[in-house]
Amino acid sequence: MGVYEELIERGLIAQVTNEEEIRNMVNAGKAKFYIGFDCTADSLTAGHFMALTLMKRLQEAGNQPIALIGGGTTMIGDPSGRTDMRKMLTREDIDHNAECFRKQMERFIEFGEGKAMMVNNADWLLDLNYVELLREVGTCFSVNNMLRAECYKQRMEKGLSFFEFNYMIMQSYDFYYLFQHYGCNMQFGGDDQWSNMLGGTELIRKKLGKDAHAMTITLLTDSQGRKMGKTAGNAVWLDAEKTSPYDFYQYWRNVEDADVLKCIRMLTFLPMEEIRKMDSWEGSQLNTAKEILAYELTKLVHGEEEAKKAQDTARALFAGGADDSNMPTTEVTDGDFGEDGKITVLALMLKGEMIKSNGEGRRLIQQGGVSVNDKKISDVWTSLEKDDLKEGVVIKKGKKVFRKFIF
Repeated sequence: MGVYEELIERGLIAQVTNEEEIRNMVNAGKAKFYIGFDCTADSLTAGHFMALTLMKRLQEAGNQPIALIGGGTTMIGDPSGRTDMRKMLTREDIDHNAECFRKQMERFIEFGEGKAMMVNNADWLLDLNYVELLREVGTCFSVNNMLRAECYKQRMEKGLSFFEFNYMIMQSYDFYYLFQHYGCNMQFGGDDQWSNMLGGTELIRKKLGKDAHAMTITLLTDSQGRKMGKTAGNAVWLDAEKTSPYDFYQYWRNVEDADVLKCIRMLTFLPMEEIRKMDSWEGSQLNTAKEILAYELTKLVHGEEEAKKAQDTARALFAGGADDSNMPTTEVTDGDFGEDGKITVLALMLKGEMIKSNGEGRRLIQQGGVSVNDKKISDVWTSLEKDDLKEGVVIKKGKKVFRKFIF
């Protein structure tokens, strides 16, 4: 099985242009492809996993990845998948985020001479003269076609600014520039990027001729990847300071039964023959599959040692064990206690980001969904003293979320 056929079996491919040519190039290790990452935060999320693992898979098959940092496009913001305009970031913020991305990407792909490349579209987009850009590529875009694109249609009801309307042209220009200056012959992106990506393929053909071999593949990323990347409204970060290895492990350990085998197929590097055997798994076997998924992805991001710690901690907790040494821990200080020397469980849960508001916490307690050291509490004003916290207490939310608090 070639790597392209493996991508299909893993359920990663959504749409392609020039499929036979793409298949041949990818399987022969002759693809020089790019994937773009806009720098909207200082960490990648679990939603980026498919793109990162794809780059790794293709590089291992001899193809050359180009990680395109969107230092320029981030200054506009992609309207895809949005109901409102993205927050505008400063150039300093974007540069800082780009450097954070680089460090995290290096865990997945190998950069260097003849290996993966990292480029920043700020290097060419920010120097463009607007009138010259319009004269060079403006005639290649039909406004009627652009307005029919899914990435714009969903914004038309609430209003689409001209500022954001330019995003497709900027993204298309990226492929055009990379094709000319870096020999990039292929682009990958999320399924909601299809219109933007086709814009780049068509721009190359219109400007450089029909024989220009520019190809486009979209992955089933953003519809599934954005779902994967968030939980309870919060992003699941690859940065250990933002999402601890234990919390990262637990996120994947708690995926829905219907999604676990799909995630294993799409995101892990387990051999397909091993994954095929799991297709018939059901019942308690799905819990084993979730452990496999959580361990493999935590190992990929945080290393084998942290993955083992997270797994051991989770097993001990769910089995009623005593080893909570690797559990996510929040330190409580003198300033957190009231004048009476006490702190409420609600306040602790807020401090540990287990809840978003007191209202949410009160509902959970009233519904019997909060335990302190394995004892359910029903009083929303339950409080603890400093002495209670010296050895640490474990607060449990629902069946799967634990956090230790220590003074």
